[in-house]
Amino acid sequence: MQVFKNIYEYRELLKTNIKKDIRGKYKGSFLGVLWSFLNPLLQVVVYWIVFPYLMRGTPIPNYLCYLVIGIIPWTFLTSIVSQGTPCIKNNAGIIKKVYFPREILPISQVLSSLINFFISCIIIIIFCVGTGAGISYHIIFLPIIAIIQTIFNLGINFLLSALNVYVQDIEYIVTFVINMAFYGTPILYSLETLNNAPSFLVKLVQLNPMTTIIEAYRNIFMYHEFPLLKPLLLVFILSIIILIFGYLVFKKLEKGFAEEM
Repeated sequence: MQVFKNIYEYRELLKTNIKKDIRGKYKGSFLGVLWSFLNPLLQVVVYWIVFPYLMRGTPIPNYLCYLVIGIIPWTFLTSIVSQGTPCIKNNAGIIKKVYFPREILPISQVLSSLINFFISCIIIIIFCVGTGAGISYHIIFLPIIAIIQTIFNLGINFLLSALNVYVQDIEYIVTFVINMAFYGTPILYSLETLNNAPSFLVKLVQLNPMTTIIEAYRNIFMYHEFPLLKPLLLVFILSIIILIFGYLVFKKLEKGFAEEM
């Protein structure tokens, strides 16, 4: 309960950090916040042109829409990992001078990314309408799926931001792992394309929490179906476990942040 009390007491600092993260990310760039739209769109264009040639045997209907719905939630995760991992070290100056709950930093970073994600969902809706997939009432499940992913992302952010203070190589290791995980998630391909793959690889992809999350987004946006509740519930439970574990590690390591930086 202490964490909620801290967040409430320092809510103005949290709001300020969220605004700073949103405005500061593209500060000084000509297109500014439009890069929140352009980055995933540029990725989509590249994969849309190149990847269908690599899987001619099992084409995916409405592949452009399929790609967009996979890449934007993945960008939500990667933006948190890339910006959240160094968020404690990047604020070393203020941490050494002023007391405030250190968890405000990873929380504000995740919440600012969540706001960018909801804005980017406009792209998904545009592509769903533009490619003929359409929109249905199933998108009312969007906040639920987004909250589950946010909990998952926040747990990862707590863990990585704390470890990064002590282990200098974490940022490089995380970059490698994220690149590997991208291909271990059905973003560019569907699970059906793995029919001829080794069974252990198929199992790893199926057990990947992001597989369940992205498939849930596709269900509500593209296929106009209810998300599969059982797998989503399991990911929710896993996300809560990761969040608790990440927060406990963060609070344990927090005591030495100032000395290590």
